[in-house]
Amino acid sequence: MSYNFDAAVSPFIKALPPSGLAKFLDIMAANPNIVPLSVGEPDFDIPQAVKDAEINSICEGKSCYTPTLGLLELREAIADDIHKNYGVKYDPKTEIMVTVGVSEALYTTITTIMHPGDEIILPEPCYVANKACVILAGGKPVSVETYQENGFVPTIEDLEKAVTPKTKAIMLGYPNNPTGAIMSKEQIKAIGDWAVKHDLIVISDELYAHLTYGGKTHTMFTSFPEFRDRTIIFNGFSKAYAMTGLRLGYIMAPAAIINAMNILHQYVVLCPNVTAQYGAIAALATAMVAEYSRRRQIMIDGFHKMGLPLYEPEGAFYVFPCIKETGLSSMEFVEKLLEEQEVLVIPGNIFGAGGEGYIRCSYAYSEEILHKALERIALFVTKYRNLNKAK
Repeated sequence: MSYNFDAAVSPFIKALPPSGLAKFLDIMAANPNIVPLSVGEPDFDIPQAVKDAEINSICEGKSCYTPTLGLLELREAIADDIHKNYGVKYDPKTEIMVTVGVSEALYTTITTIMHPGDEIILPEPCYVANKACVILAGGKPVSVETYQENGFVPTIEDLEKAVTPKTKAIMLGYPNNPTGAIMSKEQIKAIGDWAVKHDLIVISDELYAHLTYGGKTHTMFTSFPEFRDRTIIFNGFSKAYAMTGLRLGYIMAPAAIINAMNILHQYVVLCPNVTAQYGAIAALATAMVAEYSRRRQIMIDGFHKMGLPLYEPEGAFYVFPCIKETGLSSMEFVEKLLEEQEVLVIPGNIFGAGGEGYIRCSYAYSEEILHKALERIALFVTKYRNLNKAK
């Protein structure tokens, strides 16, 4: 008799919906003719300096375990980079932990701080794994919708409606995936003051911090010293340095919580990949903002030409156009666009209910692909806009 593994599966796993992104990645892999605007993965090659550093580390026999927090040389380079770019100081010995991508940073953080029944406020649209990690840790995700008219940043009024005595933290992600929104200093200060008022932890995913445009710059949440002792910052190397598959992120936080998270981290992964860590040290000397900026403008111009309402992204590498005037839901739009024009985008609703009526399009692709995709989307939008008007 076979074992009943279905009965053995954790209720937390059963409570998780399938990843909204996985379905579309499978579709893309199965059809080479698709023009993709779906994946948040740079099409750049890894910088040569990164390759050389990784190859040299292997040739020099540097393949042993590192400290669980990561190579001190890398943590020092991270601390220098953060101080140089954002004016915030972190102690590389006690306040920085290198992780297996920001995904592990997210999982480790939520699992470490979560007590059964705790609530975490999630402004949406947001990264698809945020809600899943809260559920996995036995907590309750509380969604707060954000809106284009507010720059996809939560208002204090909406946050007040969501907070309860069980609220433990608020989790933010700016520059934002999927909207491309960033927060102003004034918005950060207001949300930080609100978190202090309710004695909440702030979890700030700043993975796209180096990718801002149009003269806008990213402000770290802990640029305000009064928020530093309650804030956990995520960042990493995947997006700005084209190192997605090397799986390297980091957490910056007060020493006490880093020490607690490291207990889980050392059992789950022991230490980050050593070869990737040597590459990351070299990567901190380079970035690709200028090329992303050109691609961003291609997308903005393309959707404006179509006449679709668009929040002009100021960070990350996504645009989030509103497609409501076609009369299609987000999922209908994506499925019909794929079927009729072989262009793959991501439905906005997988990032939360506030994303319904929008689609996410990545511009981490070549200009040739962007132009081809925009031409096909324009034909599609014209067709369904006219059909909707004729109803």
